[in-house]
Amino acid sequence: MPSPPLRYDLPIAGMTCASCAGRVERALGKVPGVSVASVNLALERAHVEADGVALDDLIGAVQKAGYEVPSQRLELAIDGMTCASCVGRVERALLKQPGVRSASVNLATERAHLELLGSVEPAALIKAVEAAGYHARPIEEGAPTVDAAARQLRRERRALILALVLAAPLVLPMLAQPFGLHLMLPAWLQFLLATPVQFILGARFYVAAFKAVRAGAGNMDLLVALGTSAGYGLSLYQWWTAHPGHTPHLYFEASAVVIALVLLGKYLESRAKRQTSAAIRALEALRPERAVRLVEGREEEVGIAELRLDDVLRVLPGERFPVDGEVLEGESHADEALISGESLPVPKRPGDRVTGGAINGEGRLLIRTTALGGESVLARIIRLVEDAQAAKAPIQKLVDRVSQVFVPAVLVIAVVTLAGWLLAGAGIETALINAVAVLVIACPCALGLATPTAIMAGTGVAARHGILIKDAEALELAHAITDVAFDKTGTLT
Repeated sequence: MPSPPLRYDLPIAGMTCASCAGRVERALGKVPGVSVASVNLALERAHVEADGVALDDLIGAVQKAGYEVPSQRLELAIDGMTCASCVGRVERALLKQPGVRSASVNLATERAHLELLGSVEPAALIKAVEAAGYHARPIEEGAPTVDAAARQLRRERRALILALVLAAPLVLPMLAQPFGLHLMLPAWLQFLLATPVQFILGARFYVAAFKAVRAGAGNMDLLVALGTSAGYGLSLYQWWTAHPGHTPHLYFEASAVVIALVLLGKYLESRAKRQTSAAIRALEALRPERAVRLVEGREEEVGIAELRLDDVLRVLPGERFPVDGEVLEGESHADEALISGESLPVPKRPGDRVTGGAINGEGRLLIRTTALGGESVLARIIRLVEDAQAAKAPIQKLVDRVSQVFVPAVLVIAVVTLAGWLLAGAGIETALINAVAVLVIACPCALGLATPTAIMAGTGVAARHGILIKDAEALELAHAITDVAFDKTGTLT
Protein backbone atom coordinates (compact mmCIF):
# COMPACT_ATOMS: atom_id res chain seq x y z
CA MET A 1 0.00 0.00 0.00
CA PRO A 2 1.60 3.32 -1.05
CA SER A 3 2.33 5.82 1.69
CA PRO A 4 0.23 9.01 1.70
CA PRO A 5 1.91 12.18 0.43
CA LEU A 6 3.53 14.48 2.96
CA ARG A 7 1.74 17.74 3.75
CA TYR A 8 3.67 20.98 4.14
CA ASP A 9 2.31 24.33 5.32
CA LEU A 10 4.96 26.86 4.36
CA PRO A 11 4.87 30.51 5.44
CA ILE A 12 5.47 32.83 2.47
CA ALA A 13 6.88 36.35 2.93
CA GLY A 14 6.80 39.12 0.33
CA MET A 15 3.44 38.50 -1.41
CA THR A 16 1.44 41.66 -2.04
CA CYS A 17 -1.28 40.75 -4.54
CA ALA A 18 -3.10 37.86 -6.16
CA SER A 19 -0.56 37.61 -8.98
CA CYS A 20 2.11 36.93 -6.33
CA ALA A 21 0.05 34.06 -4.93
CA GLY A 22 -0.46 32.67 -8.41
CA ARG A 23 3.26 32.89 -9.18
CA VAL A 24 4.18 31.01 -5.99
CA GLU A 25 1.55 28.36 -6.79
CA ARG A 26 2.93 27.84 -10.29
CA ALA A 27 6.51 27.68 -9.00
CA LEU A 28 5.60 25.02 -6.42
CA GLY A 29 3.47 23.08 -8.90
CA LYS A 30 6.45 22.74 -11.27
CA VAL A 31 8.52 20.88 -8.64
CA PRO A 32 8.51 17.16 -9.59
CA GLY A 33 6.50 15.14 -7.07
CA VAL A 34 4.17 17.96 -5.98
CA SER A 35 0.54 16.90 -6.35
CA VAL A 36 -1.18 19.85 -4.64
CA ALA A 37 0.00 23.46 -4.26
CA SER A 38 -2.41 26.06 -2.87
CA VAL A 39 -1.36 29.54 -1.73
CA ASN A 40 -3.51 31.78 0.46
CA LEU A 41 -2.61 35.47 0.18
CA ALA A 42 -4.46 36.59 3.32
CA LEU A 43 -2.82 33.93 5.52
CA GLU A 44 0.51 34.22 3.66
CA ARG A 45 0.85 30.43 3.64
CA ALA A 46 1.30 27.70 1.02
CA HIS A 47 -0.27 24.27 1.45
CA VAL A 48 1.71 21.63 -0.44
CA GLU A 49 1.18 17.89 -0.79
CA ALA A 50 4.18 16.10 -2.25
CA ASP A 51 5.73 12.67 -2.52
CA GLY A 52 9.49 12.22 -2.52
CA VAL A 53 10.24 15.95 -2.59
CA ALA A 54 12.94 17.51 -0.43
CA LEU A 55 11.83 20.51 1.60
CA ASP A 56 14.77 22.53 0.25
CA ASP A 57 13.44 21.98 -3.30
CA LEU A 58 10.14 23.59 -2.30
CA ILE A 59 11.93 26.48 -0.59
CA GLY A 60 14.21 26.93 -3.60
CA ALA A 61 11.20 27.14 -5.91
CA VAL A 62 9.62 29.84 -3.75
CA GLN A 63 12.87 31.83 -3.57
CA LYS A 64 13.41 31.52 -7.32
CA ALA A 65 9.97 33.05 -7.79
CA GLY A 66 11.15 36.08 -5.79
CA TYR A 67 9.74 35.37 -2.32
CA GLU A 68 11.00 34.08 1.02
CA VAL A 69 10.05 31.24 3.33
CA PRO A 70 10.65 32.58 6.87
CA SER A 71 11.75 30.06 9.46
CA GLN A 72 11.86 29.84 13.24
CA ARG A 73 14.28 28.11 15.56
CA LEU A 74 13.61 25.62 18.34
CA GLU A 75 15.92 23.88 20.77
CA LEU A 76 15.25 20.48 22.32
CA ALA A 77 17.15 18.82 25.15
CA ILE A 78 17.95 15.21 24.17
CA ASP A 79 18.58 12.50 26.80
CA GLY A 80 20.04 9.04 26.21
CA MET A 81 22.63 9.71 23.49
CA THR A 82 25.98 8.01 23.94
CA CYS A 83 27.85 8.22 20.62
CA ALA A 84 27.91 9.81 17.19
CA SER A 85 25.58 7.18 15.74
CA CYS A 86 22.96 8.31 18.29
CA VAL A 87 23.33 11.84 16.96
CA GLY A 88 22.75 10.69 13.41
CA ARG A 89 19.68 8.66 14.38
CA VAL A 90 18.06 11.59 16.20
CA GLU A 91 18.81 13.95 13.31
CA ARG A 92 17.27 11.57 10.77
CA ALA A 93 14.18 11.12 12.94
CA LEU A 94 13.68 14.88 13.21
CA LEU A 95 14.35 15.58 9.53
CA LYS A 96 11.55 13.18 8.56
CA GLN A 97 8.99 15.42 10.28
CA PRO A 98 7.06 17.80 7.97
CA GLY A 99 8.14 21.39 8.53
CA VAL A 100 11.66 20.61 9.77
CA ARG A 101 14.13 22.25 7.41
CA SER A 102 17.31 21.43 9.29
CA ALA A 103 18.29 19.58 12.45
CA SER A 104 21.68 19.72 14.13
CA VAL A 105 22.27 17.61 17.23
CA ASN A 106 25.23 18.24 19.55
CA LEU A 107 26.35 15.23 21.57
CA ALA A 108 28.37 17.28 24.07
CA THR A 109 25.56 19.67 25.01
CA GLU A 110 22.81 17.08 24.37
CA ARG A 111 20.78 19.59 22.43
CA ALA A 112 19.05 19.59 19.06
CA HIS A 113 18.92 22.87 17.12
CA LEU A 114 15.99 22.89 14.71
CA GLU A 115 15.01 25.25 11.92
CA LEU A 116 11.26 25.00 11.41
CA LEU A 117 8.95 26.26 8.71
CA GLY A 118 5.46 27.24 9.80
CA SER A 119 3.75 25.96 12.94
CA VAL A 120 5.28 22.64 14.02
CA GLU A 121 4.02 21.07 17.25
CA PRO A 122 6.91 20.35 19.67
CA ALA A 123 4.95 17.32 20.85
CA ALA A 124 5.26 15.75 17.38
CA LEU A 125 9.03 16.31 17.39
CA ILE A 126 9.32 14.83 20.89
CA LYS A 127 7.30 11.82 19.75
CA ALA A 128 9.65 11.29 16.78
CA VAL A 129 12.72 11.38 19.06
CA GLU A 130 11.12 8.92 21.43
CA ALA A 131 10.31 6.59 18.52
CA ALA A 132 14.04 6.63 17.71
CA GLY A 133 14.80 5.44 21.25
CA TYR A 134 15.65 8.68 23.08
CA HIS A 135 13.96 11.29 25.24
CA ALA A 136 13.41 14.94 24.36
CA ARG A 137 11.96 17.99 26.02
CA PRO A 138 11.70 21.64 24.94
CA ILE A 139 14.09 24.14 26.47
CA GLU A 140 12.14 26.91 28.19
CA GLU A 141 12.87 30.38 26.86
CA GLY A 142 13.75 33.14 29.27
CA ALA A 143 11.06 35.53 28.12
CA PRO A 144 7.90 35.12 26.09
CA THR A 145 8.09 36.19 22.47
CA VAL A 146 5.93 39.02 21.19
CA ASP A 147 3.29 38.10 18.66
CA ALA A 148 4.87 38.52 15.20
CA ALA A 149 1.62 39.83 13.75
CA ALA A 150 1.46 42.53 16.44
CA ARG A 151 5.04 43.61 15.66
CA GLN A 152 4.23 43.77 11.96
CA LEU A 153 1.15 45.87 12.65
CA ARG A 154 3.17 48.34 14.72
CA ARG A 155 5.76 48.68 11.94
CA GLU A 156 3.01 49.31 9.38
CA ARG A 157 1.44 51.95 11.65
CA ARG A 158 4.73 53.81 12.19
CA ALA A 159 5.48 53.90 8.45
CA LEU A 160 1.96 55.11 7.68
CA ILE A 161 2.02 57.92 10.25
CA LEU A 162 5.41 59.16 9.06
CA ALA A 163 4.30 59.08 5.41
CA LEU A 164 1.14 61.06 6.22
CA VAL A 165 3.08 63.63 8.23
CA LEU A 166 5.52 64.20 5.36
CA ALA A 167 2.86 64.21 2.63
CA ALA A 168 0.42 66.53 4.42
CA PRO A 169 2.37 69.79 3.77
CA LEU A 170 2.53 68.85 0.07
CA VAL A 171 -1.25 68.37 -0.16
CA LEU A 172 -2.44 71.33 1.91
CA PRO A 173 -1.57 74.01 -0.70
CA MET A 174 -3.58 72.08 -3.30
CA LEU A 175 -6.57 71.87 -0.94
CA ALA A 176 -6.34 75.61 -0.24
CA GLN A 177 -6.47 76.66 -3.91
CA PRO A 178 -10.31 76.48 -4.26
CA PHE A 179 -10.53 79.08 -1.48
CA GLY A 180 -8.26 81.52 -3.33
CA LEU A 181 -5.19 80.76 -1.22
CA HIS A 182 -1.93 80.20 -3.10
CA LEU A 183 0.48 78.62 -0.64
CA MET A 184 2.72 76.67 -3.02
CA LEU A 185 5.84 75.44 -1.23
CA PRO A 186 9.23 76.15 -2.79
CA ALA A 187 10.60 73.36 -4.96
CA TRP A 188 13.48 72.55 -2.60
CA LEU A 189 11.08 72.04 0.32
CA GLN A 190 8.80 69.80 -1.75
CA PHE A 191 11.89 67.78 -2.72
CA LEU A 192 12.96 67.40 0.93
CA LEU A 193 9.49 66.24 2.00
CA ALA A 194 8.87 63.85 -0.90
CA THR A 195 12.28 62.14 -1.11
CA PRO A 196 12.11 60.24 2.24
CA VAL A 197 8.60 59.05 1.36
CA GLN A 198 9.74 57.91 -2.08
CA PHE A 199 12.98 56.14 -1.24
CA ILE A 200 12.85 55.29 2.48
CA LEU A 201 9.22 54.57 3.27
CA GLY A 202 8.67 53.41 -0.31
CA ALA A 203 11.81 51.26 -0.46
CA ARG A 204 9.70 48.14 0.14
CA PHE A 205 7.99 48.65 -3.22
CA TYR A 206 11.29 48.90 -5.10
CA VAL A 207 12.65 45.78 -3.42
CA ALA A 208 9.52 43.76 -4.14
CA ALA A 209 9.33 45.06 -7.69
CA PHE A 210 12.96 44.09 -8.33
CA LYS A 211 12.34 40.56 -7.07
CA ALA A 212 9.28 40.27 -9.31
CA VAL A 213 11.15 41.47 -12.39
CA ARG A 214 14.06 39.16 -11.61
CA ALA A 215 11.60 36.27 -11.50
CA GLY A 216 10.18 37.35 -14.86
CA ALA A 217 6.81 38.51 -13.54
CA GLY A 218 4.98 41.59 -12.36
CA ASN A 219 3.05 42.51 -9.23
CA MET A 220 1.31 45.40 -7.53
CA ASP A 221 4.58 46.79 -6.19
CA LEU A 222 5.94 47.07 -9.72
CA LEU A 223 2.99 49.27 -10.69
CA VAL A 224 3.45 51.46 -7.61
CA ALA A 225 7.21 51.75 -8.13
CA LEU A 226 6.86 52.64 -11.82
CA GLY A 227 4.01 55.09 -11.30
CA THR A 228 5.47 57.03 -8.37
CA SER A 229 8.98 57.02 -9.86
CA ALA A 230 7.62 58.51 -13.06
CA GLY A 231 5.88 61.32 -11.14
CA TYR A 232 8.95 61.93 -8.96
CA GLY A 233 11.30 61.88 -11.97
CA LEU A 234 9.08 64.23 -13.97
CA SER A 235 9.14 66.68 -11.03
CA LEU A 236 12.92 66.60 -10.94
CA TYR A 237 13.04 67.23 -14.71
CA GLN A 238 10.59 70.14 -14.50
CA TRP A 239 12.54 71.66 -11.61
CA TRP A 240 15.87 71.24 -13.38
CA THR A 241 14.73 72.79 -16.69
CA ALA A 242 12.63 75.63 -15.21
CA HIS A 243 13.60 79.18 -16.14
CA PRO A 244 15.08 81.29 -13.32
CA GLY A 245 12.31 83.01 -11.38
CA HIS A 246 9.63 80.74 -12.84
CA THR A 247 7.79 78.30 -10.53
CA PRO A 248 7.62 74.92 -12.30
CA HIS A 249 4.63 72.57 -12.17
CA LEU A 250 5.80 69.75 -9.88
CA TYR A 251 4.22 66.42 -8.97
CA PHE A 252 6.08 65.58 -5.77
CA GLU A 253 2.79 65.62 -3.87
CA ALA A 254 1.26 63.03 -6.23
CA SER A 255 4.05 60.46 -5.74
CA ALA A 256 4.16 61.04 -1.97
CA VAL A 257 0.39 60.80 -1.53
CA VAL A 258 0.17 57.64 -3.64
CA ILE A 259 2.79 55.94 -1.50
CA ALA A 260 1.07 57.13 1.69
CA LEU A 261 -2.28 55.78 0.46
CA VAL A 262 -0.78 52.42 -0.51
CA LEU A 263 0.87 52.23 2.93
CA LEU A 264 -2.56 52.92 4.41
CA GLY A 265 -3.85 49.96 2.43
CA LYS A 266 -1.00 47.79 3.72
CA TYR A 267 -1.80 48.78 7.29
CA LEU A 268 -5.49 47.98 6.85
CA GLU A 269 -4.56 44.62 5.32
CA SER A 270 -2.30 43.76 8.26
CA ARG A 271 -4.97 44.79 10.75
CA ALA A 272 -7.60 42.75 8.90
CA LYS A 273 -5.35 39.68 8.91
CA ARG A 274 -4.76 40.02 12.64
CA GLN A 275 -8.44 40.54 13.40
CA THR A 276 -9.58 37.62 11.26
CA SER A 277 -7.14 35.25 12.99
CA ALA A 278 -8.53 36.21 16.41
CA ALA A 279 -10.73 33.10 16.46
CA ILE A 280 -7.72 30.80 16.24
CA ARG A 281 -5.88 32.78 18.92
CA ALA A 282 -8.98 32.54 21.15
CA LEU A 283 -9.09 28.77 20.67
CA GLU A 284 -5.37 28.46 21.38
CA ALA A 285 -5.84 30.49 24.57
CA LEU A 286 -8.12 27.75 25.88
CA ARG A 287 -5.13 25.45 26.28
CA PRO A 288 -3.43 25.87 29.68
CA GLU A 289 0.33 26.27 29.49
CA ARG A 290 1.07 24.13 32.56
CA ALA A 291 -0.35 21.12 34.37
CA VAL A 292 0.07 19.37 37.74
CA ARG A 293 1.40 15.83 37.29
CA LEU A 294 1.41 13.10 39.95
CA VAL A 295 4.65 11.14 40.17
CA GLU A 296 4.80 8.45 42.88
CA GLY A 297 2.20 10.31 44.93
CA ARG A 298 4.07 13.61 44.59
CA GLU A 299 2.65 16.61 42.73
CA GLU A 300 4.84 18.55 40.27
CA GLU A 301 3.97 21.43 37.98
CA VAL A 302 5.24 20.93 34.43
CA GLY A 303 4.82 22.51 31.01
CA ILE A 304 2.27 20.96 28.67
CA ALA A 305 5.02 19.99 26.21
CA GLU A 306 6.68 17.83 28.88
CA LEU A 307 3.64 15.61 29.36
CA ARG A 308 3.56 12.02 28.09
CA LEU A 309 0.76 9.64 27.33
CA ASP A 310 -0.66 7.88 30.42
CA ASP A 311 0.63 10.62 32.77
CA VAL A 312 -1.69 11.14 35.77
CA LEU A 313 -2.77 14.76 36.24
CA ARG A 314 -4.65 16.57 39.00
CA VAL A 315 -7.39 19.04 38.02
CA LEU A 316 -8.96 21.24 40.69
CA PRO A 317 -12.47 22.79 40.55
CA GLY A 318 -12.64 25.72 38.14
CA GLU A 319 -9.48 24.77 36.25
CA ARG A 320 -9.32 23.90 32.57
CA PHE A 321 -8.37 20.36 31.62
CA PRO A 322 -4.82 20.68 30.24
CA VAL A 323 -5.09 17.67 27.89
CA ASP A 324 -7.55 15.09 26.62
CA GLY A 325 -7.83 12.32 29.19
CA GLU A 326 -9.81 9.71 31.08
CA VAL A 327 -11.11 10.23 34.62
CA LEU A 328 -9.39 7.91 37.10
CA GLU A 329 -10.66 9.29 40.41
CA GLY A 330 -13.31 11.77 41.60
CA GLU A 331 -16.65 13.03 40.37
CA SER A 332 -17.51 16.40 38.91
CA HIS A 333 -19.15 18.19 35.99
CA ALA A 334 -17.39 19.64 32.93
CA ASP A 335 -18.38 22.63 30.82
CA GLU A 336 -17.73 21.33 27.29
CA ALA A 337 -19.53 24.09 25.40
CA LEU A 338 -16.41 24.68 23.25
CA ILE A 339 -16.85 21.18 21.79
CA SER A 340 -20.56 20.43 21.74
CA GLY A 341 -22.19 23.82 22.17
CA GLU A 342 -24.22 22.42 25.06
CA SER A 343 -24.78 25.02 27.76
CA LEU A 344 -25.27 22.51 30.59
CA PRO A 345 -22.23 20.93 32.29
CA VAL A 346 -21.73 17.22 31.64
CA PRO A 347 -21.31 14.83 34.62
CA LYS A 348 -17.90 13.16 34.86
CA ARG A 349 -17.01 10.03 36.85
CA PRO A 350 -14.26 7.38 36.63
CA GLY A 351 -14.01 5.98 33.10
CA ASP A 352 -15.46 9.09 31.39
CA ARG A 353 -13.49 11.05 28.82
CA VAL A 354 -12.58 14.72 29.29
CA THR A 355 -11.47 17.22 26.65
CA GLY A 356 -8.51 19.57 26.93
CA GLY A 357 -9.69 23.18 27.26
CA ALA A 358 -13.00 22.29 28.92
CA ILE A 359 -13.63 23.66 32.44
CA ASN A 360 -13.83 21.37 35.44
CA GLY A 361 -16.80 21.94 37.73
CA GLU A 362 -17.13 21.39 41.47
CA GLY A 363 -14.98 18.29 42.08
CA ARG A 364 -11.29 17.41 42.23
CA LEU A 365 -10.37 14.94 39.48
CA LEU A 366 -7.41 12.75 38.61
CA ILE A 367 -7.17 12.08 34.89
CA ARG A 368 -4.95 9.91 32.70
CA THR A 369 -3.52 11.59 29.57
CA THR A 370 -4.84 9.99 26.37
CA ALA A 371 -3.91 12.56 23.68
CA LEU A 372 -1.25 15.27 23.37
CA GLY A 373 -0.36 18.10 21.03
CA GLY A 374 -1.78 17.82 17.55
CA GLU A 375 -3.78 14.69 18.44
CA SER A 376 -6.03 16.46 20.96
CA VAL A 377 -9.61 17.43 20.15
CA LEU A 378 -8.90 21.16 20.58
CA ALA A 379 -5.84 20.95 18.30
CA ARG A 380 -7.96 19.24 15.64
CA ILE A 381 -10.60 21.98 15.96
CA ILE A 382 -7.92 24.65 15.53
CA ARG A 383 -6.54 22.76 12.54
CA LEU A 384 -10.04 22.56 11.06
CA VAL A 385 -10.50 26.33 11.39
CA GLU A 386 -7.03 26.95 9.91
CA ASP A 387 -7.73 24.59 7.00
CA ALA A 388 -11.04 26.32 6.34
CA GLN A 389 -9.36 29.72 6.36
CA ALA A 390 -6.56 28.48 4.11
CA ALA A 391 -8.90 26.81 1.62
CA LYS A 392 -9.80 28.46 -1.66
CA ALA A 393 -13.37 29.05 -2.68
CA PRO A 394 -14.29 28.43 -6.34
CA ILE A 395 -14.54 32.19 -6.93
CA GLN A 396 -10.97 32.60 -5.67
CA LYS A 397 -9.70 30.28 -8.41
CA LEU A 398 -11.31 32.57 -10.98
CA VAL A 399 -9.69 35.59 -9.32
CA ASP A 400 -6.30 33.86 -9.47
CA ARG A 401 -6.66 33.24 -13.21
CA VAL A 402 -7.58 36.87 -13.81
CA SER A 403 -4.70 38.17 -11.69
CA GLN A 404 -2.15 36.21 -13.73
CA VAL A 405 -2.70 38.51 -16.72
CA PHE A 406 -3.79 41.62 -14.80
CA VAL A 407 -0.42 43.29 -14.22
CA PRO A 408 0.95 42.70 -17.75
CA ALA A 409 -2.33 44.02 -19.17
CA VAL A 410 -2.11 47.16 -17.03
CA LEU A 411 1.47 47.80 -18.18
CA VAL A 412 0.39 47.47 -21.81
CA ILE A 413 -2.55 49.85 -21.28
CA ALA A 414 -0.23 52.39 -19.62
CA VAL A 415 2.18 52.28 -22.59
CA VAL A 416 -0.73 52.61 -25.03
CA THR A 417 -2.05 55.57 -23.00
CA LEU A 418 1.35 57.27 -23.14
CA ALA A 419 1.71 56.72 -26.87
CA GLY A 420 -1.90 57.73 -27.56
CA TRP A 421 -1.58 61.10 -25.85
CA LEU A 422 1.72 61.79 -27.60
CA LEU A 423 0.23 60.91 -31.01
CA ALA A 424 -2.74 63.17 -30.21
CA GLY A 425 -0.33 66.09 -29.89
CA ALA A 426 -0.22 66.38 -26.10
CA GLY A 427 3.03 67.22 -24.36
CA ILE A 428 5.17 64.66 -22.60
CA GLU A 429 3.98 66.00 -19.25
CA THR A 430 0.27 65.37 -19.97
CA ALA A 431 0.96 61.97 -21.56
CA LEU A 432 3.12 60.82 -18.66
CA ILE A 433 0.63 61.93 -15.99
CA ASN A 434 -2.18 59.97 -17.68
CA ALA A 435 0.02 56.89 -18.00
CA VAL A 436 0.96 57.14 -14.32
CA ALA A 437 -2.73 57.37 -13.41
CA VAL A 438 -3.35 54.05 -15.18
CA LEU A 439 -0.49 52.38 -13.32
CA VAL A 440 -1.45 53.62 -9.87
CA ILE A 441 -5.23 53.31 -10.03
CA ALA A 442 -5.07 49.76 -11.39
CA CYS A 443 -3.17 48.27 -8.41
CA PRO A 444 -4.87 44.87 -7.94
CA CYS A 445 -4.73 44.78 -4.14
CA ALA A 446 -8.45 44.33 -3.57
CA LEU A 447 -8.69 41.81 -6.39
CA GLY A 448 -6.41 39.39 -4.57
CA LEU A 449 -7.31 40.11 -0.97
CA ALA A 450 -11.07 40.49 -1.01
CA THR A 451 -12.02 36.82 -1.28
CA PRO A 452 -9.47 35.26 1.14
CA THR A 453 -10.06 38.03 3.69
CA ALA A 454 -13.82 37.49 3.46
CA ILE A 455 -13.31 33.75 3.99
CA MET A 456 -11.08 34.40 7.01
CA ALA A 457 -13.61 36.84 8.46
CA GLY A 458 -16.53 34.46 7.89
CA THR A 459 -14.85 31.38 9.36
CA GLY A 460 -13.48 33.43 12.26
CA VAL A 461 -16.85 34.90 13.25
CA ALA A 462 -18.45 31.46 12.89
CA ALA A 463 -15.79 29.81 15.08
CA ARG A 464 -16.37 32.39 17.83
CA HIS A 465 -20.05 31.36 17.81
CA GLY A 466 -19.28 27.64 17.90
CA ILE A 467 -19.82 27.02 14.18
CA LEU A 468 -16.94 25.18 12.49
CA ILE A 469 -16.86 25.43 8.68
CA LYS A 470 -15.11 22.58 6.89
CA ASP A 471 -13.95 24.42 3.77
CA ALA A 472 -14.34 27.61 1.77
CA GLU A 473 -16.62 26.02 -0.81
CA ALA A 474 -19.16 25.18 1.90
CA LEU A 475 -19.04 28.81 3.04
CA GLU A 476 -19.58 30.07 -0.51
CA LEU A 477 -22.56 27.75 -1.05
CA ALA A 478 -24.14 28.63 2.32
CA HIS A 479 -26.04 31.55 0.79
CA ALA A 480 -28.27 29.03 -0.99
CA ILE A 481 -29.45 27.42 2.27
CA THR A 482 -33.21 27.82 2.76
CA ASP A 483 -33.93 25.40 5.65
CA VAL A 484 -31.91 24.23 8.67
CA ALA A 485 -32.97 21.12 10.64
CA PHE A 486 -32.10 20.88 14.36
CA ASP A 487 -32.54 17.92 16.69
CA LYS A 488 -34.73 18.16 19.77
CA THR A 489 -31.91 19.58 21.92
CA GLY A 490 -31.18 22.35 19.45
CA THR A 491 -27.76 20.97 18.51
CA LEU A 492 -26.70 21.02 14.85
CA THR A 493 -23.81 18.84 13.66
